[in-house]
Amino acid sequence: MNGKLIILAGGISSRMKKSQSSDNDMDQQLIKDAELKSKTMIRLGENERPFLDYLLFNAYESGYREVVIVINEKDNSIKKYYESRNSRKLFPELSISYVVQPISDGREKPLGTADALFHALKLNSGWSGFSFTVCNSDNLYSQFVFKLMHESKYQNAMIDYNRDGLNFEQERIEKFSVTKKDDEGFLADIIEKPTVDEIESSKDKSGSIGVSMNIFKLNYDMIFPFLEIIPLHPIRKEKELPSAIKMMIVKFPKSLYAYPVSEEVPDLTSKEDISKVKMYLEKNFPKLS
Repeated sequence: MNGKLIILAGGISSRMKKSQSSDNDMDQQLIKDAELKSKTMIRLGENERPFLDYLLFNAYESGYREVVIVINEKDNSIKKYYESRNSRKLFPELSISYVVQPISDGREKPLGTADALFHALKLNSGWSGFSFTVCNSDNLYSQFVFKLMHESKYQNAMIDYNRDGLNFEQERIEKFSVTKKDDEGFLADIIEKPTVDEIESSKDKSGSIGVSMNIFKLNYDMIFPFLEIIPLHPIRKEKELPSAIKMMIVKFPKSLYAYPVSEEVPDLTSKEDISKVKMYLEKNFPKLS
């Protein structure tokens, strides 16, 4: 069965644009791209393709054929690029559609990941009765991970990354949300900005600490009601997908299975990430053309 995938690309890349790089040798064109483009459209790798190409490639190779990309109302570059004739050659059987996540009056950026998914599902009501995968646009998830989500026997699932295998600096890792699972591997809680005690209590039987990198398989009809009613985060003032998922698993215990995975996830958040991601792509995607 053809997989259904929603890619959340509606952010305004504010952290990327405002950040600085300590790499004095970085190509000036890359810096210009980072400051002017959506970060998913920064051209990287041996063939200098947009970062989003590599994410779509891994999804395509894993069996996904229906993709919805959530974009923001201030940036049409993603849609313009993927509707061009040349870009279609890389994914000849891929159906890509777009949903615009609006920016509310008085705000400078959209309302967050839960709001983005809400708009995507609202405009794709034909997916009711099915499960789909949803993920960020600035993380390069592997084909192995995409296949786990696509082929999972569960209606709802997630990738529970071992934080020691992510190959991130400690300061960044400590900011990730940690997961708590029950004895059967089902998600029991997602803890944002965890304390030292909460991190310790989240360890599994092997002593591993699991973190979420925002890739989930979700059942349309189970998650949609919570996307409608999720409140704004009291500090960040956004509607966040993990909060909606926490509401869902409270009402439906043992409804979301957490697959433990230990592997690197290239992340494109700030200018500091560009050189590292560029090297990863040149090493692992030399023939993507």
